[in-house]
Amino acid sequence: MSTVLITGCSSGFGQETARLFLQQGWQVIATMRTPNPDALPASDRLRILPLDITDPASIAALVEAAGPIDVLVNNAGIGAPVPVELMPTDTARALFETNLFGTLAMTQAFVPQFRARRAGVVVNVTSTVTLKALPLVGVYSASKAAVNAFTASLAIEMEPFSVRVRLVLPGRSPETRFGANAQAFLHGQDHPDYAESIARIIAGLRDGSGPVTHAGDVAQAVWRAATDANTPLRIPAGADAEAWMAELGGRA
Repeated sequence: MSTVLITGCSSGFGQETARLFLQQGWQVIATMRTPNPDALPASDRLRILPLDITDPASIAALVEAAGPIDVLVNNAGIGAPVPVELMPTDTARALFETNLFGTLAMTQAFVPQFRARRAGVVVNVTSTVTLKALPLVGVYSASKAAVNAFTASLAIEMEPFSVRVRLVLPGRSPETRFGANAQAFLHGQDHPDYAESIARIIAGLRDGSGPVTHAGDVAQAVWRAATDANTPLRIPAGADAEAWMAELGGRA
């Protein structure tokens, strides 16, 4: 029986992805900063483990507790809709510490066992905001684009060892907690030149009309990445993500 380890499973994409893999009969290790046993359906194939991807000690403890796995899904991340001009350095560092360095650290922690076994899959979840410029997400986009870049190189490096590496790029998803969580990092909402655009962006994050990405779309994209060797490096997740990828000819 195959085992998948998924980060950021307390809600949203990670939670839905864990639920799908359980439904497909996999062993699932679902990680959360604060483990919640009620976040997912009870199963003897489910383990919920604590993880802070910005803490090396937490990652080391997870590696030991998890044991061998077949698929690593780096889903955990944070966002901050802040104009570049107003982005506090501490907030920018927090974005990069989680989205880039946390994802990199998790990848480095598990790739050695994949390489040694000549088998395994790494799936990094980033965002379609890396595909074209949008206002207020410049630094967030930079942190996710950096993951795209190292993942593309890793895919080439791991190919001789039969280790598959993939990117899943979701679009806008009103049903996740991204918008609500991003509010904790808001800056400039009272600025005379930025307040209106910030309010509009936050409203857009919550607006379910038009083409959007559902958590189930991301789960399905991760499932394809994990189980289908013929998937491309970059896999869009959601109707809006697919449209953006098509517009750019599949480039990310």
